[in-house]
Amino acid sequence: MHIEFLIEEPSAEAALNNLAPAILGPDATFQVHPYNGKPDLLAKLPGRLVGYRPWLPADWRIVVLLDADEADCLQLKARMDDIARAAGLVTKSAAGGAQFQVLNRLAVQELEAWFFGDAAALCAAYPR
Repeated sequence: MHIEFLIEEPSAEAALNNLAPAILGPDATFQVHPYNGKPDLLAKLPGRLVGYRPWLPADWRIVVLLDADEADCLQLKARMDDIARAAGLVTKSAAGGAQFQVLNRLAVQELEAWFFGDAAALCAAYPR
């Protein structure tokens, strides 16, 4: 299996380069493609996904990772899924347990705080 990570900024690249091998195991390969922020990735995503469609091998997956920031998560995720669908690719959300090509995910602030060990941010978000 091979995974193409499309991420909104270079800062996440270092994290993925360290985490992905441990999560994916020795038989998987991956490549990280950082963009210059969320607007840049969202603007280029339709063309990028259309470009993958004609040659994407069956054992490849595309993971699109965006920060949720202050956006409405449901609307942003729906937009990402719509872009993949318009490109002729099947998302995990639409696959219903069947084969998919694109996994769209949103990183939320609390998850980032946990990942980077920001205890103060976690306590503020979850005071109990």
